[in-house]
Amino acid sequence: MSHRVVGIIIAGFFTIFVAFSVRYSYGLLLPEMLVSLTISKTEAGIIYSSYFLTYTLLSPALGLLVDRYDARAILTIFVTLLGAAAYLMSSATTVLQASIFFALAGIGHSACWAPVVTVVLRWVGAKRRGIALSIVDLGSTASIAFWSIMIPFILISSSWRTVWVYLGIAAFLSAGINLFMVKSHPVSEPGTGSTAAPVIQSSIRTAYTAILKEKYFYLIGFSYMLISFSILIPLTFLTAYAIQELNISYQSAAGLVAVIGVAGAIGKLILGHFSDSVGRIKVMMLCGVLAGVGGLGMAYAQEYVALILCTAVFGVGYGTIWPVYAASSRDLFPKEYGGSIVGLWTLYHGLGSILAPVLAGWTIDATGTYFWAFILTVISSALSLLLLLPLSTSMAPYKG
Repeated sequence: MSHRVVGIIIAGFFTIFVAFSVRYSYGLLLPEMLVSLTISKTEAGIIYSSYFLTYTLLSPALGLLVDRYDARAILTIFVTLLGAAAYLMSSATTVLQASIFFALAGIGHSACWAPVVTVVLRWVGAKRRGIALSIVDLGSTASIAFWSIMIPFILISSSWRTVWVYLGIAAFLSAGINLFMVKSHPVSEPGTGSTAAPVIQSSIRTAYTAILKEKYFYLIGFSYMLISFSILIPLTFLTAYAIQELNISYQSAAGLVAVIGVAGAIGKLILGHFSDSVGRIKVMMLCGVLAGVGGLGMAYAQEYVALILCTAVFGVGYGTIWPVYAASSRDLFPKEYGGSIVGLWTLYHGLGSILAPVLAGWTIDATGTYFWAFILTVISSALSLLLLLPLSTSMAPYKG
C-alpha cells in the first residue's frame, strides 16, 4: 500500500474511533447518569434515540455529498461538530438538554461512517477491501475496549461529566488528523478533476432508479435494520443490567463492554478477511447467529464467567457486522455511488437504532427486569438472518 492509502486508513480508524467512543460511552455512563439526572430507562432510551434520529436523517445526505464534494472538508467539519456536542453533554441537566446535545452529536457522526467507508473503498482494491474496512472499523471496537477501561478510573476521582469533556477533546484531535491526512480520490479515479461532479450529478438519478429496483437492496436493508436493533440493546443496557440486576460491581460491569470490544476486533479481522473469500452474505448470516446466541446467553446467564462468554460471542458478531455490510455495497453497486448506497442503508440501520433504546427501555420499566429486553435482541437477530436466506445461494451483482 502507498503512504497515502496508509494515511487514509489511519485517519479513517481514528474517525471511527471517536465517533463510536461518543456513541457507546453513553451506555457505560448510563448507570451514573440515571442517578444524577433522576431519569427512567425509557427517558434514557429517548436521549439515546435522539442521537440516532439525526444520524439517520443526515447519513444518506452525507453519503451523497461525499460522492460529489471534498471528503476532507466534510470529515473535518462534522467531526469537529461531534466534539462540540460531546463537550456540551457534560453540561446537560435535563432530559431535553441531553437529547438536544446528543442529537447534535448524531449530526456529527453522520459523516463518520458512509464518507469514511467511501473514501477507503476508493483507495483500496477489491482483493483487500474486506480486510481494509475491517482495519478501519477496528476503531469502533477499540473505542469500546479503551473507554470501558478508562471510564471507571476517571469516575473514581471525577464524574460522568468529565468523561464527556475528554470525549470532546478526542474528537477535536481526530478532526485535525482528517484535515492533514485525507484525500478524496486517487489520481486515476474519476472525480479528481473539476468536471467530476457534473458527471456524477447527471447520472445519479438513473443509477438510483436501477438500484431501487433490485430486491436485494431491500432485503439487505431490512436485515441491517433488524441486526442494528438487536445489537444496540446490549450496548445500551448491559452495564446497567449487570449492576442493577446481577449486583456486579461497576468495574466488572464495564469490563463486559471491554470484552465486546476485544471480541469485536477479533471478529473484524478474522471474519472480515473470511468474507473476501466465502462471500458477504454468509458472514452476515453468521453475525446474526452470533448476536442472537450472545443475547440469549445474556438473558439467562447469572454467573459472571458465563456472562463473559456470552458477551464474547455477541462481540464477535457485533464487530463484524459493519464492515461486511458496507463492503457488500461495493460488491453489488457501481463504485461511483458507494457513499450513496451506504448512506441509504444507514436509513435502515438508523431506524433500528432509534427504536431499540426506547422499546428496550420501556420493556425494562414495564416488566421490572432486563430479561425481556435481551429476548428482543434474540428475536431481531433471528429475523435479520431469515431475510438473508434468499440471498445465500445466489445474488446477481448490479450491472450498472
